Amino acid sequence: MIRAFVAIALPESVIMSLEACQAGLPAGRAVAPENLHLTVAFLGEHPAPVIEDVHLALSGIRAPAFHLSLDGVGLFGGGRPRVLYAGIRREPGLGHLRDKVLQAARSAGLNLPRERISPHVTLARFKNGLKGEQVDEMQAFVARRMPQATGAFAVDEFILFRSTLGRNGPAYEELAALSAGGRAVRLRPPVGGCQRPRGRSQNGRAASRAAVASSTPMSRS
Repeated sequence: MIRAFVAIALPESVIMSLEACQAGLPAGRAVAPENLHLTVAFLGEHPAPVIEDVHLALSGIRAPAFHLSLDGVGLFGGGRPRVLYAGIRREPGLGHLRDKVLQAARSAGLNLPRERISPHVTLARFKNGLKGEQVDEMQAFVARRMPQATGAFAVDEFILFRSTLGRNGPAYEELAALSAGGRAVRLRPPVGGCQRPRGRSQNGRAASRAAVASSTPMSRS
């Protein structure tokens, strides 16, 4: 079984800005820089042949390139925050790509729920939720944090990932990178085979990326 999701890569300048937002985190577990990500759609857990079918369907997507930019820092979870996140400014192109991805996944046989999304990058997780003075301390931390201006970054490709849950959080593996024009950007072995773990590539970009989430944060990836 493969736990999979589709995501957008973050350029190094954005990752560095987000690392600065994590500095001095008073509680919780910060997401490692190489795992910072923007999820387009969480696909769930399925047998490898099903994910192969999804991969094939995704390769047929045609969508125009667009630009994204960071939009503040906040907390998900109401009175018991569970996630610290950096927001992503809403962009019609992102919604269009997500619709295309969901349509392709459903055409491959996946039964995906219809969810409202709140685009964000997860910066840290609080396993059992914050309470009491922890909430006040974290809210003060958030009030002092603002992503450094990096300008808008172009998006013209998306990535299919495997997510493996572990005691120290999820580990991500890149299964396929595809351009919105439908061509393969980086080829990988068959989905069911051994893949390269997520890490930094030689040009400094994260070799694996990820997370847009729903209004209830999509920390499932």
